[in-house]
Amino acid sequence: MSEKLRWFQTTAIDYPNSRPHIGTAFEKLGADVQARYRRMEGFEVFFLMGNDENTVKVSKRASELGVDTLAYCDDMARQFREVWDALDISYDIFVQTSSERHKECCRTFILKVFDNGFIYKGSFEGWYCPDCEEFKSDKIHGEHAGNCPVHKKPLARRSEPCYLFKLSAFQDRLLAYYKENPGFIQPESRRNEILSLIETEGLRDINISRTGEDWGLRIPFDPDFTIYVWFDALLTYITGIGYGDDRATFDKFWPADMHFIGKDITRFHTALWPAMLWAAGEQAPKKVFGHGFVNIKGEKIGKSFGNVVEPMDIITKFNVDAFRYYFMRECSFPSDGDFSWDRFTDVFNSDLANNLGNLLSRLITIPSKNYDRVLEGTADQKPDSVVPGLDLALLVGEVREHVEACRYSQALQKIVQDFLTPTNQYLEANAPWKLVKTDKEAAKKVLFNAVQSLRIASILLKPFIPRSAETIYTSFNFPTPWAKVTYADAAELKAQPNDLRVTAELIDGKVKPLFPRIA
Repeated sequence: MSEKLRWFQTTAIDYPNSRPHIGTAFEKLGADVQARYRRMEGFEVFFLMGNDENTVKVSKRASELGVDTLAYCDDMARQFREVWDALDISYDIFVQTSSERHKECCRTFILKVFDNGFIYKGSFEGWYCPDCEEFKSDKIHGEHAGNCPVHKKPLARRSEPCYLFKLSAFQDRLLAYYKENPGFIQPESRRNEILSLIETEGLRDINISRTGEDWGLRIPFDPDFTIYVWFDALLTYITGIGYGDDRATFDKFWPADMHFIGKDITRFHTALWPAMLWAAGEQAPKKVFGHGFVNIKGEKIGKSFGNVVEPMDIITKFNVDAFRYYFMRECSFPSDGDFSWDRFTDVFNSDLANNLGNLLSRLITIPSKNYDRVLEGTADQKPDSVVPGLDLALLVGEVREHVEACRYSQALQKIVQDFLTPTNQYLEANAPWKLVKTDKEAAKKVLFNAVQSLRIASILLKPFIPRSAETIYTSFNFPTPWAKVTYADAAELKAQPNDLRVTAELIDGKVKPLFPRIA
Protein backbone atom coordinates (compact mmCIF):
# COMPACT_ATOMS: atom_id res chain seq x y z
CA MET A 1 0.00 0.00 0.00
CA SER A 2 1.36 3.43 -0.94
CA GLU A 3 2.12 5.87 1.85
CA LYS A 4 -0.56 8.50 2.45
CA LEU A 5 0.20 11.95 1.09
CA ARG A 6 0.98 14.55 3.76
CA TRP A 7 0.29 18.27 3.86
CA PHE A 8 1.66 20.60 6.54
CA GLN A 9 0.57 24.23 6.56
CA THR A 10 0.74 27.16 8.95
CA THR A 11 -0.68 30.64 9.31
CA ALA A 12 1.12 33.67 10.69
CA ILE A 13 1.50 33.66 14.46
CA ASP A 14 -0.63 36.57 15.69
CA TYR A 15 0.15 39.27 18.23
CA PRO A 16 -2.55 39.00 20.93
CA ASN A 17 -2.42 42.68 21.88
CA SER A 18 -6.03 42.95 20.65
CA ARG A 19 -8.80 40.67 19.44
CA PRO A 20 -8.68 39.42 15.83
CA HIS A 21 -10.44 41.54 13.21
CA ILE A 22 -11.75 40.59 9.76
CA GLY A 23 -8.32 41.17 8.20
CA THR A 24 -6.74 38.65 10.56
CA ALA A 25 -9.57 36.23 9.87
CA PHE A 26 -9.08 36.59 6.10
CA GLU A 27 -5.75 34.77 6.31
CA LYS A 28 -7.15 32.00 8.48
CA LEU A 29 -10.06 31.44 6.10
CA GLY A 30 -7.74 31.18 3.11
CA ALA A 31 -5.62 28.64 4.93
CA ASP A 32 -8.66 26.69 6.07
CA VAL A 33 -10.00 26.36 2.53
CA GLN A 34 -6.69 24.82 1.51
CA ALA A 35 -6.60 22.44 4.49
CA ARG A 36 -10.16 21.26 3.88
CA TYR A 37 -9.51 20.79 0.17
CA ARG A 38 -6.35 18.75 0.84
CA ARG A 39 -8.20 16.52 3.29
CA MET A 40 -10.87 15.92 0.64
CA GLU A 41 -8.11 14.89 -1.76
CA GLY A 42 -6.77 12.26 0.63
CA PHE A 43 -3.90 14.10 2.30
CA GLU A 44 -3.00 13.65 5.94
CA VAL A 45 -3.16 17.31 6.91
CA PHE A 46 -1.48 19.05 9.82
CA PHE A 47 -2.71 22.64 10.18
CA LEU A 48 -0.83 24.82 12.68
CA MET A 49 -1.83 28.18 14.15
CA GLY A 50 -0.86 30.13 17.23
CA ASN A 51 -0.19 33.37 19.08
CA ASP A 52 3.10 35.26 19.27
CA GLU A 53 3.24 36.18 22.94
CA ASN A 54 6.89 36.83 23.83
CA THR A 55 6.75 40.44 22.66
CA VAL A 56 7.21 43.83 24.26
CA LYS A 57 3.81 45.09 23.14
CA VAL A 58 2.04 42.11 24.70
CA SER A 59 3.67 42.67 28.10
CA LYS A 60 2.95 46.39 27.73
CA ARG A 61 -0.72 45.71 27.04
CA ALA A 62 -0.97 43.38 30.06
CA SER A 63 0.63 46.07 32.21
CA GLU A 64 -1.86 48.66 30.98
CA LEU A 65 -4.69 46.35 32.04
CA GLY A 66 -3.03 45.61 35.37
CA VAL A 67 -2.90 41.84 34.86
CA ASP A 68 -0.17 39.22 34.88
CA THR A 69 1.34 38.84 31.41
CA LEU A 70 1.00 35.06 31.26
CA ALA A 71 -2.61 35.23 32.46
CA TYR A 72 -3.28 37.87 29.81
CA CYS A 73 -1.75 35.65 27.09
CA ASP A 74 -3.83 32.66 28.16
CA ASP A 75 -7.04 34.70 28.13
CA MET A 76 -6.27 36.18 24.72
CA ALA A 77 -5.48 32.71 23.37
CA ARG A 78 -8.93 31.65 24.57
CA GLN A 79 -10.51 34.63 22.81
CA PHE A 80 -8.64 33.97 19.58
CA ARG A 81 -9.61 30.31 19.57
CA GLU A 82 -13.25 31.23 20.20
CA VAL A 83 -13.20 33.31 17.02
CA TRP A 84 -11.38 30.66 14.97
CA ASP A 85 -13.76 27.97 16.20
CA ALA A 86 -16.76 30.16 15.35
CA LEU A 87 -15.34 30.51 11.82
CA ASP A 88 -14.94 26.71 11.55
CA ILE A 89 -11.17 26.99 11.11
CA SER A 90 -10.06 23.35 11.13
CA TYR A 91 -6.65 23.77 12.76
CA ASP A 92 -4.93 20.78 14.37
CA ILE A 93 -2.79 22.62 16.91
CA PHE A 94 -2.73 26.09 18.42
CA VAL A 95 0.67 27.06 19.80
CA GLN A 96 1.26 29.67 22.48
CA THR A 97 4.84 30.88 22.38
CA SER A 98 4.75 31.56 26.12
CA SER A 99 4.45 27.83 26.81
CA GLU A 100 7.43 26.20 28.46
CA ARG A 101 7.57 23.49 25.83
CA HIS A 102 7.88 26.02 23.00
CA LYS A 103 10.56 27.92 24.89
CA GLU A 104 12.59 24.78 25.57
CA CYS A 105 12.44 23.70 21.93
CA CYS A 106 13.48 27.23 20.89
CA ARG A 107 16.51 27.02 23.15
CA THR A 108 17.53 23.79 21.45
CA PHE A 109 17.33 25.48 18.04
CA ILE A 110 19.17 28.64 19.12
CA LEU A 111 21.97 26.65 20.70
CA LYS A 112 22.32 24.65 17.50
CA VAL A 113 22.66 27.82 15.39
CA PHE A 114 25.11 29.29 17.92
CA ASP A 115 27.22 26.12 17.98
CA ASN A 116 27.27 26.14 14.17
CA GLY A 117 28.86 29.60 14.27
CA PHE A 118 26.00 31.72 12.91
CA ILE A 119 25.31 33.83 16.02
CA TYR A 120 27.83 36.34 17.41
CA LYS A 121 27.84 39.24 19.87
CA GLY A 122 28.06 42.82 18.61
CA SER A 123 26.05 46.00 18.49
CA PHE A 124 23.29 47.24 16.26
CA GLU A 125 22.04 50.69 15.30
CA GLY A 126 19.20 51.62 12.99
CA TRP A 127 15.75 53.12 12.53
CA TYR A 128 13.30 51.17 14.69
CA CYS A 129 9.51 50.86 14.67
CA PRO A 130 8.16 49.82 18.11
CA ASP A 131 4.85 48.67 16.60
CA CYS A 132 6.53 46.41 14.02
CA GLU A 133 9.22 45.49 16.56
CA GLU A 134 11.79 45.68 13.79
CA PHE A 135 14.58 47.86 12.41
CA LYS A 136 13.91 49.44 9.03
CA SER A 137 16.44 49.65 6.21
CA ASP A 138 18.98 52.49 6.35
CA LYS A 139 19.27 52.26 2.57
CA ILE A 140 15.61 53.15 2.31
CA HIS A 141 15.31 55.64 5.14
CA GLY A 142 18.80 57.20 5.21
CA GLU A 143 19.60 59.93 7.70
CA HIS A 144 16.03 61.15 7.92
CA ALA A 145 13.90 58.16 8.74
CA GLY A 146 10.45 59.64 8.42
CA ASN A 147 7.52 57.37 9.26
CA CYS A 148 7.10 53.61 9.34
CA PRO A 149 5.51 52.66 5.98
CA VAL A 150 3.14 50.27 7.78
CA HIS A 151 2.08 52.19 10.89
CA LYS A 152 2.64 55.76 9.60
CA LYS A 153 4.38 56.70 12.85
CA PRO A 154 7.86 58.27 13.28
CA LEU A 155 10.77 55.83 13.45
CA ALA A 156 13.25 56.12 16.29
CA ARG A 157 17.04 55.85 16.01
CA ARG A 158 18.09 52.99 18.25
CA SER A 159 21.45 51.54 19.21
CA GLU A 160 22.04 48.60 21.50
CA PRO A 161 24.41 45.73 22.31
CA CYS A 162 23.04 42.56 20.87
CA TYR A 163 23.54 39.15 19.40
CA LEU A 164 23.41 39.02 15.63
CA PHE A 165 22.52 36.27 13.21
CA LYS A 166 24.76 35.94 10.14
CA LEU A 167 22.01 36.42 7.60
CA SER A 168 24.47 37.88 5.10
CA ALA A 169 26.22 34.51 4.88
CA PHE A 170 23.15 33.05 3.17
CA GLN A 171 22.53 35.63 0.45
CA ASP A 172 23.97 33.58 -2.43
CA ARG A 173 22.27 30.42 -1.23
CA LEU A 174 18.92 32.19 -0.96
CA LEU A 175 19.16 33.62 -4.48
CA ALA A 176 20.10 30.18 -5.79
CA TYR A 177 17.15 28.65 -3.91
CA TYR A 178 14.73 31.16 -5.43
CA LYS A 179 16.06 30.34 -8.90
CA GLU A 180 15.90 26.57 -8.38
CA ASN A 181 12.44 26.78 -6.78
CA PRO A 182 10.52 29.49 -8.66
CA GLY A 183 7.30 28.54 -6.87
CA PHE A 184 8.77 29.03 -3.40
CA ILE A 185 7.45 32.60 -3.05
CA GLN A 186 3.85 33.09 -4.12
CA PRO A 187 2.19 34.94 -5.71
CA GLU A 188 4.66 35.98 -8.41
CA SER A 189 4.44 39.66 -7.43
CA ARG A 190 5.82 38.87 -3.95
CA ARG A 191 8.67 36.88 -5.48
CA ASN A 192 9.65 39.82 -7.65
CA GLU A 193 9.59 42.16 -4.64
CA ILE A 194 11.90 39.94 -2.58
CA LEU A 195 14.31 39.35 -5.45
CA SER A 196 14.53 43.07 -6.10
CA LEU A 197 15.05 43.83 -2.42
CA ILE A 198 17.92 41.38 -1.99
CA GLU A 199 19.58 42.18 -5.29
CA THR A 200 19.50 45.95 -4.72
CA GLU A 201 20.01 46.17 -0.95
CA GLY A 202 21.75 42.92 -0.11
CA LEU A 203 21.33 41.14 3.19
CA ARG A 204 22.99 42.24 6.39
CA ASP A 205 23.31 40.45 9.69
CA ILE A 206 20.23 40.84 11.84
CA ASN A 207 19.80 41.65 15.51
CA ILE A 208 18.10 38.72 17.28
CA SER A 209 18.16 39.92 20.89
CA ARG A 210 16.86 42.52 23.32
CA THR A 211 18.18 43.77 26.65
CA GLY A 212 16.39 45.04 29.74
CA GLU A 213 13.20 43.07 29.17
CA ASP A 214 11.65 40.94 31.92
CA TRP A 215 9.17 39.18 29.61
CA GLY A 216 10.27 36.83 26.85
CA LEU A 217 12.58 33.95 26.06
CA ARG A 218 16.06 34.19 27.61
CA ILE A 219 19.01 33.42 25.37
CA PRO A 220 20.36 30.13 26.74
CA PHE A 221 24.05 31.12 26.47
CA ASP A 222 23.54 34.67 27.84
CA PRO A 223 20.48 35.18 30.09
CA ASP A 224 21.01 38.97 30.17
CA PHE A 225 19.37 39.00 26.74
CA THR A 226 15.96 37.92 25.52
CA ILE A 227 15.29 36.68 21.99
CA TYR A 228 14.00 39.17 19.46
CA VAL A 229 10.45 38.32 18.43
CA TRP A 230 11.13 36.96 14.91
CA PHE A 231 13.79 34.51 16.02
CA ASP A 232 11.25 33.13 18.47
CA ALA A 233 7.92 33.38 16.62
CA LEU A 234 9.12 31.79 13.38
CA LEU A 235 10.24 28.73 15.32
CA THR A 236 6.59 28.04 16.20
CA TYR A 237 6.30 26.44 12.77
CA ILE A 238 8.67 23.67 13.79
CA THR A 239 8.25 23.44 17.58
CA GLY A 240 4.55 22.81 16.94
CA ILE A 241 5.35 19.61 15.05
CA GLY A 242 7.97 18.25 17.41
CA TYR A 243 11.27 20.02 16.78
CA GLY A 244 13.42 19.65 19.87
CA ASP A 245 11.61 16.75 21.51
CA ASP A 246 9.76 14.63 18.91
CA ARG A 247 12.00 14.13 15.89
CA ALA A 248 9.79 11.44 14.35
CA THR A 249 6.79 13.74 14.07
CA PHE A 250 8.97 16.61 12.90
CA ASP A 251 10.52 14.50 10.14
CA LYS A 252 7.07 13.24 9.16
CA PHE A 253 5.72 16.72 8.36
CA TRP A 254 8.70 18.96 7.69
CA PRO A 255 9.40 20.78 5.39
CA ALA A 256 6.18 22.79 5.41
CA ASP A 257 4.12 22.63 2.23
CA MET A 258 2.72 26.13 2.70
CA HIS A 259 3.20 29.08 5.05
CA PHE A 260 0.26 31.50 4.80
CA ILE A 261 1.38 35.00 5.81
CA GLY A 262 0.50 38.63 5.17
CA LYS A 263 2.35 40.37 2.36
CA ASP A 264 3.97 42.78 4.84
CA ILE A 265 5.99 40.00 6.49
CA THR A 266 7.04 38.17 3.34
CA ARG A 267 10.69 39.20 3.72
CA PHE A 268 11.06 37.53 7.12
CA HIS A 269 9.51 34.29 5.90
CA THR A 270 11.36 34.05 2.60
CA ALA A 271 14.82 35.30 3.60
CA LEU A 272 15.35 35.15 7.38
CA TRP A 273 13.37 31.95 7.94
CA PRO A 274 15.10 29.72 5.35
CA ALA A 275 18.49 31.06 6.48
CA MET A 276 17.69 30.25 10.12
CA LEU A 277 16.73 26.70 9.16
CA TRP A 278 19.87 26.17 7.09
CA ALA A 279 21.97 27.52 9.95
CA ALA A 280 20.51 24.79 12.16
CA GLY A 281 21.02 22.10 9.50
CA GLU A 282 17.33 21.84 8.52
CA GLN A 283 15.47 22.16 5.22
CA ALA A 284 13.74 25.32 4.02
CA PRO A 285 9.93 25.27 3.61
CA LYS A 286 8.49 24.41 0.22
CA LYS A 287 6.29 27.46 -0.29
CA VAL A 288 5.41 30.81 1.28
CA PHE A 289 2.18 32.50 0.20
CA GLY A 290 1.97 36.22 0.94
CA HIS A 291 -1.69 37.17 0.74
CA GLY A 292 -3.19 40.63 0.43
CA PHE A 293 -5.09 42.71 2.96
CA VAL A 294 -8.74 43.40 3.63
CA ASN A 295 -9.48 47.12 3.61
CA ILE A 296 -12.57 49.07 4.57
CA LYS A 297 -13.45 51.66 1.97
CA GLY A 298 -9.87 51.50 0.73
CA GLU A 299 -8.31 52.11 4.14
CA LYS A 300 -6.17 49.74 6.18
CA ILE A 301 -7.99 48.24 9.17
CA GLY A 302 -6.77 49.40 12.56
CA LYS A 303 -7.79 50.82 15.90
CA SER A 304 -6.10 54.08 15.02
CA PHE A 305 -8.37 54.36 11.98
CA GLY A 306 -11.48 53.59 14.04
CA ASN A 307 -12.72 51.07 11.49
CA VAL A 308 -12.19 47.68 13.12
CA VAL A 309 -14.86 45.10 12.32
CA GLU A 310 -14.71 41.90 14.36
CA PRO A 311 -15.65 38.56 12.80
CA MET A 312 -18.24 37.92 15.48
CA ASP A 313 -20.09 41.09 14.42
CA ILE A 314 -20.86 39.38 11.10
CA ILE A 315 -21.18 35.77 12.26
CA THR A 316 -23.75 36.51 14.96
CA LYS A 317 -25.81 38.74 12.68
CA PHE A 318 -25.81 36.32 9.74
CA ASN A 319 -23.95 32.99 9.79
CA VAL A 320 -20.45 31.60 9.53
CA ASP A 321 -20.72 30.41 5.93
CA ALA A 322 -21.94 33.82 4.78
CA PHE A 323 -18.78 35.26 6.32
CA ARG A 324 -16.57 32.63 4.73
CA TYR A 325 -18.18 33.01 1.32
CA TYR A 326 -18.00 36.80 1.19
CA PHE A 327 -14.31 37.09 1.98
CA MET A 328 -13.23 34.23 -0.27
CA ARG A 329 -15.46 35.48 -3.11
CA GLU A 330 -15.01 39.24 -2.88
CA CYS A 331 -11.45 39.58 -1.60
CA SER A 332 -8.96 38.07 -4.02
CA PHE A 333 -6.64 36.15 -1.73
CA PRO A 334 -3.37 36.99 -3.52
CA SER A 335 -4.21 40.71 -3.55
CA ASP A 336 -6.18 43.25 -1.52
CA GLY A 337 -9.93 43.25 -1.07
CA ASP A 338 -12.54 45.50 0.49
CA PHE A 339 -15.38 45.08 2.93
CA SER A 340 -18.56 47.10 3.28
CA TRP A 341 -21.91 46.17 4.78
CA ASP A 342 -23.70 47.23 1.58
CA ARG A 343 -21.55 44.98 -0.59
CA PHE A 344 -21.92 42.15 1.91
CA THR A 345 -25.71 42.43 1.60
CA ASP A 346 -25.54 42.45 -2.20
CA VAL A 347 -23.34 39.34 -2.38
CA PHE A 348 -25.36 37.52 0.27
CA ASN A 349 -28.66 38.10 -1.50
CA SER A 350 -27.49 37.47 -5.07
CA ASP A 351 -25.14 34.51 -4.63
CA LEU A 352 -26.30 32.80 -1.45
CA ALA A 353 -29.99 33.59 -0.95
CA ASN A 354 -31.22 33.87 -4.54
CA ASN A 355 -28.83 31.53 -6.34
CA LEU A 356 -27.86 28.74 -3.96
CA GLY A 357 -30.49 28.89 -1.22
CA ASN A 358 -33.46 29.31 -3.54
CA LEU A 359 -32.25 26.46 -5.75
CA LEU A 360 -32.07 24.10 -2.78
CA SER A 361 -35.49 25.18 -1.53
CA ARG A 362 -37.12 24.48 -4.88
CA LEU A 363 -35.46 21.11 -5.30
CA ILE A 364 -36.64 19.98 -1.88
CA THR A 365 -40.13 21.49 -1.98
CA ILE A 366 -41.31 20.31 -5.41
CA PRO A 367 -40.42 16.59 -4.93
CA SER A 368 -41.78 16.68 -1.37
CA LYS A 369 -45.15 18.10 -2.40
CA ASN A 370 -45.63 16.24 -5.67
CA TYR A 371 -43.73 12.96 -5.42
CA ASP A 372 -43.92 12.14 -1.72
CA ARG A 373 -40.16 12.90 -1.53
CA VAL A 374 -39.14 10.04 -3.90
CA LEU A 375 -38.45 10.34 -7.63
CA GLU A 376 -39.36 6.78 -8.48
CA GLY A 377 -37.67 5.11 -11.42
CA THR A 378 -34.51 7.23 -11.21
CA ALA A 379 -32.30 4.44 -9.86
CA ASP A 380 -29.40 3.63 -12.20
CA GLN A 381 -30.35 6.50 -14.50
CA LYS A 382 -27.58 8.83 -15.57
CA PRO A 383 -28.61 12.48 -15.33
CA ASP A 384 -28.31 14.86 -18.25
CA SER A 385 -26.14 17.95 -18.05
CA VAL A 386 -28.15 21.07 -17.27
CA VAL A 387 -25.48 23.33 -18.80
CA PRO A 388 -25.37 23.10 -22.60
CA GLY A 389 -21.94 22.15 -23.93
CA LEU A 390 -20.35 21.98 -20.48
CA ASP A 391 -17.22 19.84 -20.11
CA LEU A 392 -17.71 18.97 -16.45
CA ALA A 393 -14.30 17.34 -15.98
CA LEU A 394 -12.65 20.45 -17.42
CA LEU A 395 -14.68 22.74 -15.13
CA VAL A 396 -13.73 20.76 -12.02
CA GLY A 397 -10.10 20.69 -13.16
CA GLU A 398 -10.10 24.47 -13.49
CA VAL A 399 -11.68 24.90 -10.05
CA ARG A 400 -9.07 22.53 -8.63
CA GLU A 401 -6.22 24.53 -10.17
CA HIS A 402 -7.58 27.76 -8.76
CA VAL A 403 -7.95 26.28 -5.27
CA GLU A 404 -4.45 24.81 -5.24
CA ALA A 405 -3.04 28.17 -6.35
CA CYS A 406 -5.09 29.96 -3.63
CA ARG A 407 -7.07 31.82 -6.28
CA TYR A 408 -10.22 31.30 -4.26
CA SER A 409 -12.24 34.15 -5.74
CA GLN A 410 -11.72 32.74 -9.22
CA ALA A 411 -12.65 29.25 -8.06
CA LEU A 412 -15.94 30.50 -6.60
CA GLN A 413 -16.63 32.62 -9.64
CA LYS A 414 -16.34 29.52 -11.82
CA ILE A 415 -18.56 27.45 -9.51
CA VAL A 416 -21.26 30.11 -9.28
CA GLN A 417 -21.22 31.76 -12.70
CA ASP A 418 -20.31 28.76 -14.83
CA PHE A 419 -22.34 26.15 -13.00
CA LEU A 420 -24.86 27.29 -10.36
CA THR A 421 -26.25 30.20 -12.36
CA PRO A 422 -26.81 28.01 -15.47
CA THR A 423 -28.46 25.40 -13.23
CA ASN A 424 -30.93 28.01 -12.03
CA GLN A 425 -31.47 29.12 -15.62
CA TYR A 426 -32.22 25.50 -16.57
CA LEU A 427 -34.78 25.30 -13.80
CA GLU A 428 -36.39 28.59 -14.80
CA ALA A 429 -36.53 27.55 -18.47
CA ASN A 430 -38.16 24.20 -17.67
CA ALA A 431 -40.31 25.42 -14.73
CA PRO A 432 -40.93 22.03 -13.05
CA TRP A 433 -43.35 23.73 -10.61
CA LYS A 434 -45.61 24.27 -13.62
CA LEU A 435 -44.65 21.19 -15.63
CA VAL A 436 -45.55 18.87 -12.77
CA LYS A 437 -49.21 19.82 -13.23
CA THR A 438 -49.28 18.56 -16.82
CA ASP A 439 -46.43 16.05 -17.20
CA LYS A 440 -45.08 14.54 -13.97
CA GLU A 441 -42.60 12.29 -15.79
CA ALA A 442 -41.03 15.21 -17.64
CA ALA A 443 -40.95 17.31 -14.46
CA LYS A 444 -39.32 14.40 -12.63
CA LYS A 445 -36.50 14.31 -15.18
CA VAL A 446 -35.91 18.04 -14.83
CA LEU A 447 -35.78 17.75 -11.04
CA PHE A 448 -33.47 14.73 -11.19
CA ASN A 449 -31.01 16.55 -13.44
CA ALA A 450 -31.04 19.70 -11.32
CA VAL A 451 -30.57 17.82 -8.05
CA GLN A 452 -27.54 16.02 -9.46
CA SER A 453 -26.08 19.40 -10.43
CA LEU A 454 -26.68 20.56 -6.86
CA ARG A 455 -24.74 17.50 -5.69
CA ILE A 456 -21.75 18.59 -7.79
CA ALA A 457 -21.95 22.18 -6.55
CA SER A 458 -22.08 21.11 -2.89
CA ILE A 459 -18.91 19.03 -3.30
CA LEU A 460 -17.03 21.87 -4.99
CA LEU A 461 -18.18 24.28 -2.28
CA LYS A 462 -17.25 22.00 0.63
CA PRO A 463 -13.89 23.66 1.42
CA PHE A 464 -15.49 27.13 1.30
CA ILE A 465 -18.83 26.81 3.10
CA PRO A 466 -18.60 23.42 4.85
CA ARG A 467 -21.77 23.59 6.96
CA SER A 468 -24.05 24.74 4.16
CA ALA A 469 -22.48 22.39 1.64
CA GLU A 470 -23.15 19.48 4.00
CA THR A 471 -26.74 20.60 4.50
CA ILE A 472 -27.25 20.63 0.74
CA TYR A 473 -25.63 17.27 0.13
CA THR A 474 -27.37 15.45 2.99
CA SER A 475 -30.77 16.79 1.91
CA PHE A 476 -30.77 13.90 -0.59
CA ASN A 477 -29.79 10.23 -0.50
CA PHE A 478 -26.60 10.51 -2.53
CA PRO A 479 -24.72 7.21 -2.18
CA THR A 480 -21.21 8.44 -1.28
CA PRO A 481 -20.96 9.48 2.39
CA TRP A 482 -20.34 13.21 2.82
CA ALA A 483 -17.11 12.60 4.72
CA LYS A 484 -15.67 10.70 1.75
CA VAL A 485 -16.56 12.92 -1.21
CA THR A 486 -13.68 14.24 -3.35
CA TYR A 487 -13.42 16.64 -6.24
CA ALA A 488 -13.23 13.58 -8.50
CA ASP A 489 -16.82 12.76 -7.42
CA ALA A 490 -17.86 16.14 -8.81
CA ALA A 491 -16.13 15.62 -12.15
CA GLU A 492 -18.77 13.36 -13.67
CA LEU A 493 -22.51 12.92 -13.76
CA LYS A 494 -23.21 9.56 -12.14
CA ALA A 495 -26.18 7.25 -11.89
CA GLN A 496 -27.01 6.36 -8.31
CA PRO A 497 -28.08 2.88 -7.19
CA ASN A 498 -31.35 3.93 -5.52
CA ASP A 499 -34.22 6.19 -6.50
CA LEU A 500 -33.41 9.79 -5.66
CA ARG A 501 -35.01 10.71 -2.35
CA VAL A 502 -35.37 13.94 -0.38
CA THR A 503 -33.97 13.32 3.10
CA ALA A 504 -34.06 16.92 4.39
CA GLU A 505 -36.11 17.63 7.47
CA LEU A 506 -39.13 19.84 6.81
CA ILE A 507 -40.67 22.12 9.42
CA ASP A 508 -44.46 22.20 9.11
CA GLY A 509 -44.00 20.96 5.56
CA LYS A 510 -41.64 23.79 4.66
CA VAL A 511 -37.91 24.00 4.00
CA LYS A 512 -35.87 25.99 6.49
CA PRO A 513 -34.14 28.70 4.40
CA LEU A 514 -30.43 28.04 4.04
CA PHE A 515 -29.65 31.73 3.55
CA PRO A 516 -32.66 33.92 4.45
CA ARG A 517 -32.63 36.97 2.23
CA ILE A 518 -31.44 40.20 3.87
CA ALA A 519 -34.18 42.80 3.58
